[in-house]
Amino acid sequence: MLVHICCSVDSHFFLQKLQLEYPEETLIGFFYDPNIHPFSEYSLRLLDVKRSCQKLGIVLHVGEYDYEGWIEAVRGLENEPEKGKRCLVCFDNRLEKTALKALELGEIKITTTLLTSPKKSIESLQKSLLEIAQKFDLEMVAPDFRKNGGTTEQFALAKKDQLYHQDYCGCFFALSVQREQQERLKDELFSPLAPQILPSSIEERIALYEKVMACEEAGIKFRLRREKFLNYRLLRAWVKNIHQEVIPSYFLFYSHFKKEITKGSFDEKGFFSKEEVCFVTLEAFNEFASTSYESVVTMLKNPPSIEQEIDFRIQLLETKLFNLSPIIILDSIKIGRYEIYALSKTYHDIRENLVLMR
Repeated sequence: MLVHICCSVDSHFFLQKLQLEYPEETLIGFFYDPNIHPFSEYSLRLLDVKRSCQKLGIVLHVGEYDYEGWIEAVRGLENEPEKGKRCLVCFDNRLEKTALKALELGEIKITTTLLTSPKKSIESLQKSLLEIAQKFDLEMVAPDFRKNGGTTEQFALAKKDQLYHQDYCGCFFALSVQREQQERLKDELFSPLAPQILPSSIEERIALYEKVMACEEAGIKFRLRREKFLNYRLLRAWVKNIHQEVIPSYFLFYSHFKKEITKGSFDEKGFFSKEEVCFVTLEAFNEFASTSYESVVTMLKNPPSIEQEIDFRIQLLETKLFNLSPIIILDSIKIGRYEIYALSKTYHDIRENLVLMR
């Protein structure tokens, strides 16, 4: 039986229930989800699906990430609600690829872990499965494992095995609507221009779950601990001198501004007359942080880690209190008037940390 897999939280439970219900069947996984956006989120979900299948002894095949093809398939349905017409097209798109994969592998039965997702209509999925199976002369298996407390059991199992539990279905359109309803920043769609891992980003989660897999392979006990914290994103920023020329500048993490444009001057000590801005030379940063950047431009292309930036902030401002004072690195400081443009966001967030067990 070929099992289309959407995510580890659904598949980990669904596959184990299938193993009990169909003990005579050899289950084969097929991860095909070009609807998932962005690609980093797709990579994270695939990583955890591989981890789940490895635990369960399931062979996994991975389909192509044909995002452009998926976008074309749902064109005109962008504003459809969850469980609406776009979802039906999405089901057909993925299940048809599953059927073709089944024929390629010589399998005669198909099913999907989407059947366990509480965000999806099980009746629509069963109908889509039946139509696709008949089209390709295959058998479809569509059990309802949600009933009789199945969904509660599913989430308890995911928590016990510390799986990655995403909080949106997967596609860009559903994510946008969900974040607007939550009045929450769509930071899943943000990626830094330079290679830097931001707190609670998808890239940070990928690194976390790679460590999780390494611990499991080495037999090291661990737990994932969630923590609440104040997150930050700098959306865009620049500094202009008195001649209205943009000069190379680096804004440290947590540099937050009330207004987008701030005009003023700074003195010999590097303190700006407004917004509690502190200007620091690159030479001073190199000395404090034990780095060797040749220019701010090289710093922008290869930035320090967020941990280094926060450590520098604490040392520079000589405070143990959390602060959002703007700190800007320049190649050199020249006394005079400057204009700062900065658009930044701070917001409450949650992240996971890996804690080794003794």
